Amino acid sequence: MLLTITTTAKPATDLGFLLHKHPGRVQEFGQSFGTATVFYPEAGDERCTAALMLEVDPIALVRSRGKRSPDFSLSQYVNDRPYAASSLLAVALADVFRTARAGRCKARPELPDTPLPLELRLPALPCRGGPELAGRLFEPLGWEVEARAVPLDEGFPEWGESRYVRLVLRGTARLSDALNHLYVLLPVLDDGKHYWIAPDEVDKLIRAGEGWLRDHPERGLITRRYLGRRWSLARAALARLAELGDETEEQLEPAVEEDAPAGESAADEAAAVEAEAQGDVPSEQAQGEVPQPDKPKSLNVRRREAVLARLEQLGATSVIDLGCGQGELVGALLARPRFARVGGMDVSSMALTIAARKLRLDRMSEARRARLTLFQGALTYTDRRLSGYDAAVLMEVIEHVDPPRLQALERVVFGQARPGHVLVTTPNVEYNVRYEFLTGRRHPDHRFEWSRAEFAAWATRVAGEYGYQVAFEPVGDDDPEVGPPTQMGVFTRDQRS
Repeated sequence: MLLTITTTAKPATDLGFLLHKHPGRVQEFGQSFGTATVFYPEAGDERCTAALMLEVDPIALVRSRGKRSPDFSLSQYVNDRPYAASSLLAVALADVFRTARAGRCKARPELPDTPLPLELRLPALPCRGGPELAGRLFEPLGWEVEARAVPLDEGFPEWGESRYVRLVLRGTARLSDALNHLYVLLPVLDDGKHYWIAPDEVDKLIRAGEGWLRDHPERGLITRRYLGRRWSLARAALARLAELGDETEEQLEPAVEEDAPAGESAADEAAAVEAEAQGDVPSEQAQGEVPQPDKPKSLNVRRREAVLARLEQLGATSVIDLGCGQGELVGALLARPRFARVGGMDVSSMALTIAARKLRLDRMSEARRARLTLFQGALTYTDRRLSGYDAAVLMEVIEHVDPPRLQALERVVFGQARPGHVLVTTPNVEYNVRYEFLTGRRHPDHRFEWSRAEFAAWATRVAGEYGYQVAFEPVGDDDPEVGPPTQMGVFTRDQRS
């Protein structure tokens, strides 16, 4: 099976930098089911084409599959997998172009964010839904779609068309976006995967679909097919999308730059080949998100921005994020020098490990490191480390606490830590009707979701009991009928208490 990527941006050979594959070399990458080869049929300043060719070994494919794989018997050996683009190509693409998918280029850091004129070609693609479905999936993403059905036999047109299409996509996009579109939509068009679909596929879908899947008109179909019509996983993924940016656990090992197109020594090339063989996992800094100008901000970003703006208005200089997760808010606080002391606490040691990697704790400057404290703890137990901060933030945390344990959280945060201000955000359940694809709560781990009246009643009671005043603010678009998607309570401690 074959995928070609062509650009006419000048100089076109910059495609080599973006893909981290030298235009002057042919490179092979072993897969559990065969061999992926990257080469350049053409490489000039005016036009450059990179090709990914995947040769599938049917025996290796069978041996690499688990007992719960969908195919069985002779069909495991006699099938279209060696010839038609499918989840096999998507997996190879994700492995071979891992750094490009992550949108990183150490040699030319400005390139990944630059939209390029691109043409993507797939000569044979199984498409359960025909050319029309290919258009429905790719056109909303800005692609000009040319999809032609492949006849069963060109010598006998009366036999009709096969389920395969020749697909050409043309448009202007960031290369990372283009690769992620293919990674998700190839198995969706095929409506099948060559491996057992585990729950971690939900995280893969959310990561690869960041910035486009949430607003795609066919998000329901994409989600169901990508997850093999496993309804429990599809519901979980749609709930995550409804949350519009709930955190996902990312793979965040230190990056090793791959094969650069020009200006490197033999030693650099050898190191790049070794890095490619071992795998290169993306790393991101949690320094706040800067959305692309043409993309709407996710609710997650707007929520974080609202909290940061309110903390600045309150004049806080020391802030602790309670339930900090993977450190997005902590990173945004550290990026603002006015916050001289920043704390992050979470009950999950795994989340704190990921936060440390995302924040690049091991490479952080001494001055910034001196401002930061990360530690494990539970909000339902007294902890002296929570005290001494101007403000505490509970951002999308309380709904993850069992209702009988909320009183313990109230006592620890408001009664013992007693910061000058407490900012609490939580979903507004009334807004859920605006997510037409949502069934149930926005996240599988939510123990409850409150209406505006329920949140106000809880916050007013807590404020009165512990000597605080509370004000309520909307986060996100404030719908005149059902209110905002997120509601925020800003607690301020009475000076006399």
